[in-house]
This record gives sequence, structure tokens and C-alpha cells, in this order.
Amino acid sequence: MLLVYTHNISPRLNYIFKHICTRILGFEVKFTTKIEAFIAHDSLKMSYTKQALGNEFFVKCHDILFEQGLGDIDINIQKWDNTKCFFFNGDKSAIPFDIFSASFYMLSRYEEYLPHVKDAFGRFTAEESLAYKSGFLHQPVVDIWAYKFKAALQAQFPDFKFPDKNYSVKPIIDVPSPYKYKLKGLLRTFGGVLSDLSKLRIVSLYDRFGVLLRFKHDPHDTFKYLLNRQKNTRFKFLFFFLIGELSTYDKGISPNKKHFVSLIKHVADYCQVGLKISFFALEDEKRLKREKEKMEDVLNTNLIASRQSHSKLNLPETYRYLISLEIKEDYTMGYPNHIGFRAGSCTPFLFYDLDYEVQTPLKIIPYQLMDVALLKQWSLLDKKKVLNELISSIKAVNGEFVPVFHNYTFSEDKEWDGFKELFSLILDSVDES
Repeated sequence: MLLVYTHNISPRLNYIFKHICTRILGFEVKFTTKIEAFIAHDSLKMSYTKQALGNEFFVKCHDILFEQGLGDIDINIQKWDNTKCFFFNGDKSAIPFDIFSASFYMLSRYEEYLPHVKDAFGRFTAEESLAYKSGFLHQPVVDIWAYKFKAALQAQFPDFKFPDKNYSVKPIIDVPSPYKYKLKGLLRTFGGVLSDLSKLRIVSLYDRFGVLLRFKHDPHDTFKYLLNRQKNTRFKFLFFFLIGELSTYDKGISPNKKHFVSLIKHVADYCQVGLKISFFALEDEKRLKREKEKMEDVLNTNLIASRQSHSKLNLPETYRYLISLEIKEDYTMGYPNHIGFRAGSCTPFLFYDLDYEVQTPLKIIPYQLMDVALLKQWSLLDKKKVLNELISSIKAVNGEFVPVFHNYTFSEDKEWDGFKELFSLILDSVDES
């Protein structure tokens, strides 16, 4: 156990120390404001305050963990070996940066509460982030900083046995619509036919009627392939099905269709299933509750996990809705168009509500890659290179790789050529670690 002496055991301090020490590094941490208790402790210990007590392991603190609400924070990014950090704390500290304050800034998504320019979907974009602007979006900096802290502790306490942690993979299969042509209803099918005719898409027209007349397989129905892959891996895939109402942003299938319900139940027999929350339910708690209850009716169990349509998050409202509905996990924390670490981490963390200054029970599982981001790489070789670099960066900190693919990614559509191979590369990466 690590004992931390500090002048004030604030909610922020408690939150971030437990994340770094317990969730990332795997050991227990406790706090004291009493010097006598600190001196008497005969194992791992450190002080985290403005001035060292003596010659102990000391990290000079920044003010952010002892503040409330939002403020103007001066952030000066500096190089630190093979990474970058901020909140430099001088030569007297055991490590040159206050990684606890920097990590809190990243995990709390402090910057997403501040004024920023949103994209057409109303989302916080990678380009607005400190990580993108400062050139460290590609690194799980919170985890890297944690391991630097661990190395410094090991040097000071060589007899302490630190626990081991292993790299893992959690593949996400996003299903905005399970089929390209099936179960679309008369009006949408007629509209699709007219669109194909007007744009002279003869192949699409042939495929559409082939599927509807049942002599062709729907191209986006890749569930047999995915379930077969699941059977041959030792970790569960997590599918997110959209069951919300048809809208400008969501073009799914009605959950009243028996064939669609049967598909969800069939997938749930082999994999984990969560709810892909529709775009308009993000800001409508009643609609969100209806979608949750409908999915629970289908699954015949409590809903555990959610993902937001188009990876849109409105902080803190979105997460507060999930908490009020007792959804335990969310998988939206990432950038759809950029590979990297939105919260600077590849370790799941609990949502900290900056307005209420409280750690919540909602677990945030950040994703680092969405399939569409790989389309920016021209060749399959380039895609593999980028993917292998990402895997290596997560393995280096024994993190959890959470890639997001879609059911149509595994279709025969030309733009997705080679993606089955990339998926296999990810699944096989666990055996190589």
C-alpha cells in the first residue's frame, strides 16, 4: 500500500490517485494529513504538497486538485524523455511534473467544459484538443506518466513487489443498421430503388432486388462471420445495436421487426450486447429511457453498456443521463476521424463530474480507433503500419485496446478491402504480447 501525505484530501486528489495507483498500476493507496502517521508507515510512501517534509519521496503539487469548478489554467507543454507533459514542478520533486494534476486535467475532460468550436454534429473535435495541438494525441500519456511514476517509486523502494498487468483487447462492433437492403420498409425501399435508377447504379439495383427476392445474401449481414470469429477468441466482442426511431442522423431498423429482434437475441447468446443511443436521445432523457427499456425487453436482462450515435458527447449532461438510468459503462470516449487517445489513456476510468465535484459510478471505456479513421491510409500496408504502432503504444503500458468496427466493415464493399485482415491482426495481438 502507498501512503500519501497531503495537506488536503480533496475529492479530485482521491479520484486521480486511485486511478493511477489502483486502476493503472494495481496497488492500493491511502491518504493522511498527519505527519506522525506518515513517519510511522514502513512501506511505500510519498508526500504530495507544496514543500517536502524532509528527504522523503516528494512530488510538488499543482493547485488544480485542490480547486473547485473551472478556472483559467496556464498549461505549458514540455518534452519529457519520449513523451510530453505539463505542470512542471522543478528539480526538488522526485518526478519533474505533477502527473496527478496533468492526468486529472486529461481524464476529467476539463478542456471539453471550456469554450470550443464544435463540428457539424455538435461534437468536440480532435483538432480542438490539447493533445492534438501539442502533438501527443497518439500516446496514452496518462498511462505513460503512471509508469514513469512507478519507475521512480521502484528506485526508491526496491524491495516492494509491484503487481503485474497484461495487455488486453475489447473489440466493439457498432451496428447502426444490420442490413443494407432487408427490413427497410416499403417507403425506404422504394426511395432506394428510385435513387439507384436516377444515379444509374445498376449493380446496386441488382443487389437490392437479389436480396429482397432472397436469392442473394444482404451485403451488410456479416454476423455469421463475426460470431465465428468470436468463437475462436478468448475475449468477448461487444455489439451495440441502434433501436431508436428513424431520423436524419439514424437510419436503423425498427425494433418492432421480429427478424431484427431475433438477430439481437442470437448475437447476445455468444457476445455482449449494448445500446447504441440514437442521436436525438442524447438530449432527451425520456427518449433515452424508452430505448433502454426496449433493449432490456429484447435482452431480458439489465442494460450494462451504451455508445452514443456518431460518437457525440455533451459533457456533463450525457453522462448524467446514463447515471440516472443506471447504465454502468459507456464506450463513446474517442474521436471517430482520428486515431489516438481522447482522454490520454487506454485504461477505463470513472467519470468525474466537475460541476458537482464528485466521482460517479459510470465507467468510461475509451476507444482508440474507429475503422473510418483507417480509411485515411491509402494502402493496406500503411494501414497495418499505423495499426501496429497503435498496438505497440498500448502494449507498452499494458493497456486495453478498444477498436470500433461496424458490421458493414466486414462486407465485400470495395472501400473495406483488407479490413478482415486488420481485424485479425488486432485479435492476434493478444497472443503475441
